[in-house]
Formats: sequence, structure tokens, C-alpha cells
Amino acid sequence: MSSPKVLFGFHAVGVRLKTAPQSIIEIYFEPTRRDARMRQFLDKVREANVRLIEADGLRIAKLAGSHGHQGVAARVEAVDQARSLDDLLEQLEPTGVAPLLLVLDGITDPHNLGACLRVADGAGAHAVIAPKDHAAGINATVAKVASGAAETMPYFMVTNLARTLGELKERNIWVIGTSDDAPRTLYQVDLKGPVALVLGAEGAGMRQLTRKTCDELVSIPMAGAVESLNVSVASGVCLYEALRQRS
Repeated sequence: MSSPKVLFGFHAVGVRLKTAPQSIIEIYFEPTRRDARMRQFLDKVREANVRLIEADGLRIAKLAGSHGHQGVAARVEAVDQARSLDDLLEQLEPTGVAPLLLVLDGITDPHNLGACLRVADGAGAHAVIAPKDHAAGINATVAKVASGAAETMPYFMVTNLARTLGELKERNIWVIGTSDDAPRTLYQVDLKGPVALVLGAEGAGMRQLTRKTCDELVSIPMAGAVESLNVSVASGVCLYEALRQRS
């Protein structure tokens, strides 16, 4: 049995509260914060019958290892990760949570993969998907760069990426690819529903078949002199825009 870990911030604790409330040992909250968001959050905690503990901001910061805790932190047991992408999506279905998936096509650099896993975890994505060929697997370098996210973020390597994207579409998950020449920008599309965001390697981009399989292509606006972003930075931009729209 692995030791309990700490989640902090409304989004991270709220997702666990919604998807696996039985795994939460206790939730710490700052009683001096009395705004609507905190009140709604505490109502949900009480509905789930999870133990609540009042704590000042300093104690929560020590527990979380960060001052960006928003006044909430939770001690939680590890949740068994889904063994397959189908398992994961079937577990999500009864919760009513819209899947948010990151798909990486042709990312072979372990540093990039580690950074992508870390940003996916931070933004609350449900899984990262990559093809078995032309992709980095989980190794010590990936785990180090991911800063713990290699253990918490499901990473599924699939035999046929185009087929997998087709299966996601059958589940009504909108497949959105990123491309410099796309007619619309990331900020002009609705990311609140079930979404798979597809990113290719820097420079080369997505493979042609992957590109053709996408429902829609979007671009990330580039206002400076450089033509593209590192894939982990681009993943962060895309995932956090989805998180912003869903918050």
C-alpha cells in the first residue's frame, strides 16, 4: 500500500472529490476564506461526508509544499490507475466529467515527454496518449523531469494512433489538432466538452494521417519572431486554456 499523498487547490481536490471521494482521508481548509467558491466547495465536501479540518494558510502551505494552495489541501490515498484507455473512459462516464486528453504524435525526447506529463497533471488532464513507435517510453529521465507526474498521469502507448483517435471520436470526444496553418486559433474553439488535444513534434508537427483524422485544427497565436513553441510549452498553453474554459 503506497503512503498517502497531498493534493491542493480547488481544481485538484475538487476532481478527486468528484471522481474518488472514498480515497480522501481528510481535507484541510482555511476558515478565514469565506467567498462563494469556498462555500460551494465546502458544501460538496460535506455532501461527500469527507472529514474537514480547519487550518491556517501557513499550515496548509507546509502540507502542500506550496503557497499556491488557494486555502484547500487534501490527504488522499493513491487511486488505482486504469489499465487501458477504455477502462479510464468507462470509469469517467458515470461521473459526468468531460474527458480531457493530451495526444502526442512523434515525441521522442524523454525531457519533452516528462515535461508534457507534468503539465498534463497540473492542468487536470485525464491521460496522455502516444503511438508505440516514434515515441518515448517512461524511463528514469522522464520520471525525473515529470516531478512525480509519471506515477500519477496515465500514459497509454497505442499500436495505431489514427485508429485510437477514431475510437475517441466514436465516444463523442472532439479531436483537436494543432497546426501553424490552421484557420482558427485555440482561443476560438470550445474546449469545455470531451476533448483530445493532439500535438506533434516541434518542427515536423503531426504526421499526415494523424492530421487527417482530427475533427478540427487550431493554431497557437505567435506574436514574436519565433515560429513555434516547444511541445511541452504548447501542451501547457492548450491544456490550461481548456482548464480556464472549464473553471
